[in-house]
Amino acid sequence: MHLDVHHLRDFYYRSQLGRAVQKGLRDELVARWGPARGLCVAGYGFAVPLLRPFLGQATRVIGLMPAPQGVMHWPADGANHSVLADEARWPLPNDSIDRLVMLHGLETSDRPMALLDEAHRALAPQGRAVFVVPSRSGLWARRDATPFGYGRPGSRAQIERLLRECGFTPVGHAAALFFPPLSHRFWLRAARGIERAGRRFAPERFGGALLVEAIRSDAAPRQPGLPVEERRPLAVLEGVPQGRAQPAWRVPAQVPRGAKAVPRHSDMPGRNHGKA
Repeated sequence: MHLDVHHLRDFYYRSQLGRAVQKGLRDELVARWGPARGLCVAGYGFAVPLLRPFLGQATRVIGLMPAPQGVMHWPADGANHSVLADEARWPLPNDSIDRLVMLHGLETSDRPMALLDEAHRALAPQGRAVFVVPSRSGLWARRDATPFGYGRPGSRAQIERLLRECGFTPVGHAAALFFPPLSHRFWLRAARGIERAGRRFAPERFGGALLVEAIRSDAAPRQPGLPVEERRPLAVLEGVPQGRAQPAWRVPAQVPRGAKAVPRHSDMPGRNHGKA
């Protein structure tokens, strides 16, 4: 079950609780990845709140948003870096992503294995991916007032087992969101201190979100995605220099005549007017 992009935008950018969540997850991701200079960084689901630190240093930053969720212009104060994509047909070449983060993507997917197979295809051989999933034992998965109360929460063992089945090798894990999912001013003020203490002293099961990091293994995915030559390029996001010849991309044969393989955010009426 995908939440609407406007619901996610309002939570992360227009509520104090959402900003505290954004801060907690982003700090953990930046600490784990370090500098991203010269790398291609992508996020799937609604991962754009975690990608802002990489805008000024990465060669390319891309926010992939699933079609059932909808897409919005991001960042609000600059050129658009977001694109609408089918979960099993990302408009990206093979081996093109150096860093990938999924937030509100894996647990809400109707086809998680097909989604992971596509992530496997697009991730570079030395690339690293972080999957953020609500913890089934945490408080956040039990409260519908936040996006972490939707979809399928999981345990670290379940997530790692699924990743291995789809050609990934888990290499690290962490927990986040140790503060309660409450908008009371006291808890919001204490959130940063609770988060630091939780990461250092609290058991992993007390965190509201699990972050599992993985790399590509040598094994091929069970359900490989479409060949790269059957995907439309992201001309804006790829930053192809002017004057350079571009390949002759074509629409997959199974797509009806006149339809587009991957709809653009401008093709989705009523779902592309948000700012963040």
